[in-house]
Amino acid sequence: MIKIGITGSLASGKTTASKILSFRRGPLFSADKVVKTLYRSKRFRSLISKKFELKNNKQLKKSLKKLILQNKKNIKKLEKIIHPLIRKKMKNFTLQNRKQKFLFYEIPLLIESKLENYFNLIFFIKAKKQIRLKRFQSKSGDKKLFYLLNNKQMTDVKKVKFCDYVVVNEKNLSILKKNLFAIIKKYE
Repeated sequence: MIKIGITGSLASGKTTASKILSFRRGPLFSADKVVKTLYRSKRFRSLISKKFELKNNKQLKKSLKKLILQNKKNIKKLEKIIHPLIRKKMKNFTLQNRKQKFLFYEIPLLIESKLENYFNLIFFIKAKKQIRLKRFQSKSGDKKLFYLLNNKQMTDVKKVKFCDYVVVNEKNLSILKKNLFAIIKKYE
């Protein structure tokens, strides 16, 4: 089994790259999907509401964004709840798929979470900050939130040192596919 981690900075194209790499090669674990599923859980929403003393559970994400923008220490508080849950799901995913040749893991904070030793290969998806900001805003992301989250992440220069491959994603989809296929073919 070859465990492949896919990471990159905010709005660099990790999800797109992960789907391209995993297509017909093996199952894909997405930390972002796990988080979305958590937010749909009544138990999780209740836990978050209590921890952050929020009354309106229906506007939870909006309320959390507001709290994070007011005080960036709230990101750490939120991560302490979410990250252990993601790791548990990741371990279950690995166990359930242990007979597969390839397992793919899309994890935005892979390096920051010190998970690099868990993988056989790590792809770093890279794009200039201005391109990433445009992508983030095109998905109705707030500029202030982008900079807050972006500044919280390790710099590309530091992250690259932990990765086996750097794939620049600043052009179009066909170039991204071509670059990813050139690398993954070495392992098929």
